[in-house]
Formats: sequence, structure tokens, C-alpha cells
Amino acid sequence: MQKRRLGHTDIEVSVIGLGTVKFGRKQGVKYPLPFELPSDNQIENLLAVSRHLGINLLDTAPAYGLSEERLGKCLQGQRHDWVISTKVGETFADGLSTFDFSKAAITESIECSLERLQTDYLDIVLVHSSGDDERIILEDRVFETLSTLKTAGKIRAIGCSTKTVAGGFLSVDHADVVMVTYHPECTDDKTVIQYAHQKQKGVLIKKALASGHINRPVADSLRFVLKEPGVTSVIVGTINEMHLREVCGDFTKI
Repeated sequence: MQKRRLGHTDIEVSVIGLGTVKFGRKQGVKYPLPFELPSDNQIENLLAVSRHLGINLLDTAPAYGLSEERLGKCLQGQRHDWVISTKVGETFADGLSTFDFSKAAITESIECSLERLQTDYLDIVLVHSSGDDERIILEDRVFETLSTLKTAGKIRAIGCSTKTVAGGFLSVDHADVVMVTYHPECTDDKTVIQYAHQKQKGVLIKKALASGHINRPVADSLRFVLKEPGVTSVIVGTINEMHLREVCGDFTKI
């Protein structure tokens, strides 16, 4: 599978990344069908298939329940084979999300992620936006906090998983990478992708299949996204090996 450089960083990621929400959380998600959390063996098998297909990017978050902890167990001895992207700002417990973008909360979140993932560095850390992107970036100054942790060697690249176009532009200006929603039925963030491409910043795509609700063939949607100049990688969440192989399809030959 083709790998693309993440903006101006020295990180190279596969054009398809594996999202791991379903590794650790089944409450409060918007997928069309219910599911059970996979066993450790199922996760290990899915990771092995991912590697075989050429995937090297894993996307996780503290808000994904047990995802980080389970990845930490399954990736022992494989850490340098993977690019791990996690998040800060959101936690999920008892069916509810809570948000805290303070310096103390972000610093503690990074330490907890390092411990759960059983690693001494994180490749990519994204701010898990509550939707108030501009306030989070400009008033809470999240990127200043993350930059300090980056300088300390705990993070290689920083960015934001945004929910507004304005937040996307600010992330491009202040960080290394931006994560936006983009698929054939939702193109509002195209201008952000174009701006990031102009500024040589990385672009990760979330919800490329509309969380399983896309009204067109999977391959068509992914081709639409990946042909957009500036897109680095598309994150697709699944715990089904056949679905993963379908998602990758011809992209394993790119």
C-alpha cells in the first residue's frame, strides 16, 4: 500500500489507516448496526491482517474506552512497525463525554496514553474537539501545551480533529496536521484540505464512509477522498477482517 508523508514531518503513513473505536467502546456510537467488543485474539488477528495489507497507521483516543489499553497489550514488540495517533481533550465514562482542554488535563492525558499504550512516545496527538474549535485553539491555547510536550520528545506531530471549517484553518496555521470529515456527500472541509496542501500540512480524513451510512460503494467513496490533493490518509474503523480487506481493495496495489 502506498504511504504518504504527513505534511512537513518525517512521518510516513499508509493511505488507509485503521480506526479503533470499536476496540474499546460500543456506547454512544453512531454506527448503523450494534456490535460486541472483539476479544484480544480478534484484535491481534486484525492487526496482523492490517500489517499484511500494508497499513501502518492506527487511530485511537482516550474517549474510545479501552482502545488504548488493548492496543498497548497487542502491540508489544511491534511498536516501531506502527504510527500511533491518539487524542486529548475528551474522556468517555458512564455513557457520557466530558471535555477538558486545560494545560493540566492535556499533560495528564498524554502521560496516561503513554502508560496505556506502553510506549515512551506518541507519533501523532490530535485535539479531540468538542465542537468549539476556535475557543479551544485561541483561548485554551491547546497547541502551546502540545508543542511543549512535542519539544520534550513525547510527541512527534500535533494537530486537531476539527468540527468546523474555521477550526480547520486555525489548525493548519498552528499545527502539523488537521483531521477533517470528508466524503462525496459532505465536502464542507474541502477548502481546509486545499489550504493544508498549500501550507504543506498533513491531512487525516475521518468519517469517509459516514460512519457506515455512506450511500455509495465503499471503494468509490475512498477513491473520491484519496484523489483530493492534500489528503494524506483516510481513517476507517472496523473490527471485521472481510470489511477491512474490502476497504483496502485495490489500494493495496497503489
